[in-house]
Amino acid sequence: MRAVIQQSLGGPEVLEVVEIDKPELLSGEVLVRVRASGVNPVDVAVRSGAFPLLGQPPFGVGWDISGVVEAAGPGARYEVGEEVFGMPFFPRAATGYAEYVATPSRQVARKPESLDHVEAAALPLAALTAWQGLVDKAGVQAGDRVLIHRAAGGVGHLAVQIAKAKGAYVIALASAGKHEFVRGLGADEVIDYQTTDFTEAVSDVDIVFDSVADGERSLSVLRPGGVLATILEHANPALEATVKAAGRRLAGVSVEPDYAALEQIAELVDAGLLRPTIAEALPLEQAGKAHEIVAAGQTVGKVVLTVE
Repeated sequence: MRAVIQQSLGGPEVLEVVEIDKPELLSGEVLVRVRASGVNPVDVAVRSGAFPLLGQPPFGVGWDISGVVEAAGPGARYEVGEEVFGMPFFPRAATGYAEYVATPSRQVARKPESLDHVEAAALPLAALTAWQGLVDKAGVQAGDRVLIHRAAGGVGHLAVQIAKAKGAYVIALASAGKHEFVRGLGADEVIDYQTTDFTEAVSDVDIVFDSVADGERSLSVLRPGGVLATILEHANPALEATVKAAGRRLAGVSVEPDYAALEQIAELVDAGLLRPTIAEALPLEQAGKAHEIVAAGQTVGKVVLTVE
């Protein structure tokens, strides 16, 4: 099968499409014929060596997949022919930029019926990050005031929709050119973080969803008892102590596979309450270009690789 593998750490040029053996199934696993694979900032960081998650190459990055079950091991939750999506194995290697991925069946869920595979592949890692931060860790409820950093980004644009689906009042931070997009997601207020100091414009917030490592400044806008949900500073003891001393709570998010959450995310999608935005879809052979686009940090929504 074809898969994107790197033999060394480095720039996007280290990503190569090569022929490797199909993975063999174990009990409880399914073999997914991948139709599309999402590209995330963590993929870029691992590829370059900035985030040495997988050690030294050779390895294949990529975790988000959407596809069709081609084979099922004993005890697997799905049957051949079912469409599934998910984020297998994270933070261990899944080699998601490939024609086939073997995964424990409880690490994927049935694909939302209203999405095609490209759209579904944009969801798992980003949507699970937002869900596990806002819902599982912060316990967002109807009426909560929620501040979301980088609201037009891959995680942020899904966090806005999830918070709104839970009945929250959403204050979104985004550059001026992305305000119309973010308002279209349902944000109640949109602030240009480039021209406005959000710490002076916002107060009495119940939850801050921080994806930019701006924890200490974000703390200042939280009400007593409020929650700082952070995806980049979840292992920062000094920040945790500061948050606790201020009478607030730190909710660190280290995303993990979760089929039950994926099922709830799929329900929101099919109810018309959540939809991923695709910034660009490229063929598997252009994985390097996809990484360049993601690394630039200017996309609205997600970049996805198609696997024909």
